[in-house]
Amino acid sequence: TNDAFAPLRAPRLSLAREASAQLAGAVARRGRFSARARSVSARRSGGWDAIQGRWSLTSSLFAAAPNDPAGRRRALAELLLERHGVLTREQVNAEGVAGGFTALYPELTQLETLGIARRGYFVEGLGGAQFAVPGAVERLRERPSLDEQPIVLSAVDPAQPYGAALPWPRRPSQDGVRAPARQAGAQVVLCGGEPIIYLERGGKSLQTLVDADDRRLAPALARLVEHVRAGRGGVRRLSLERVDGQPALASPLQSALLASGFQEGPRRLTLSA
Repeated sequence: TNDAFAPLRAPRLSLAREASAQLAGAVARRGRFSARARSVSARRSGGWDAIQGRWSLTSSLFAAAPNDPAGRRRALAELLLERHGVLTREQVNAEGVAGGFTALYPELTQLETLGIARRGYFVEGLGGAQFAVPGAVERLRERPSLDEQPIVLSAVDPAQPYGAALPWPRRPSQDGVRAPARQAGAQVVLCGGEPIIYLERGGKSLQTLVDADDRRLAPALARLVEHVRAGRGGVRRLSLERVDGQPALASPLQSALLASGFQEGPRRLTLSA
């Protein structure tokens, strides 16, 4: 570990190290040092020393750490409760917890006894044993407004439950179209907790998860455009080739996409930051 952030913030750090290693190897193969090599090496080593900070081994930090599996499970149960608000078997399985929901169930029961969590049947259609923090239960009782602002989340974000705890919504017109998936790089636009748009990884395919006349669709498209133009989430360019399984230029959504800011190109609709 390091006591400074400079090594992480230096964009040329790894390149300089690789170049220094290549230079040292080349010199070793030749069996001689040139004046130029010594000069370059001195300059690079001086820059490296200036930004490397102080490094230390981490083994000593954990040498005296107690082996407490129950404590680790308790900490994990509290972490997942705070992360999801309402914790179900499906969410624990989606997190890839060793031992699954069964391993955490005793700890969750103890948290209920301590008053930290509530047990109940909060979300219909999910597992019968559900635990929640009190604030999340009150939020669930609130009815979401159709005027709520859309948000864009990564498809694998814990706050995006579809594809993990909840199934993706499907429309009859999308039969034969590849279903959305929780993939790194994919984006989901949600409004009031419901998914409106799914953008595949790579930005070449888009699916609408609501009916074409849903009034939340236009604001969701506008938010997606704003998200891309701001360069958020690592998405800086879209080149839509297919929309709801159809060619983008022949899609019924083409006019709405052009109105939201997309540009018409050869066989695709494009949007850049």
